[in-house]
Amino acid sequence: MNIEQIAIICHNVNKAYCESQGDFTQTIWDIAPDWQKESAINGVEFALESERTPEEMHENWLAQKLEDGWVYGNKKDPELKTHPCIKRYEELPKYQRTKDALFKAVVDSFI
Repeated sequence: MNIEQIAIICHNVNKAYCESQGDFTQTIWDIAPDWQKESAINGVEFALESERTPEEMHENWLAQKLEDGWVYGNKKDPELKTHPCIKRYEELPKYQRTKDALFKAVVDSFI
């Protein structure tokens, strides 16, 4: 498997988990915006570098978002670059921490 294929699987697992929680805002990979695909690919690359914790996965995601100009906001808005998860891992609700753990578990299954 290459990195993009793993990212697609991670994206699909994330989408399914979100839907199981009543969040139907995630799109399929083929129509996902480039920034979202790049974020998933970055996460896979980071996870494959060495053993990572879900907290480290979030911190990497957070650093990428901040570098790209995203800020905290009550709603995820790609045009305004606001996201409710622009915060420390410990401050995330369990629902969001679970997404990080699932992402890591999927990547780990390919190691």
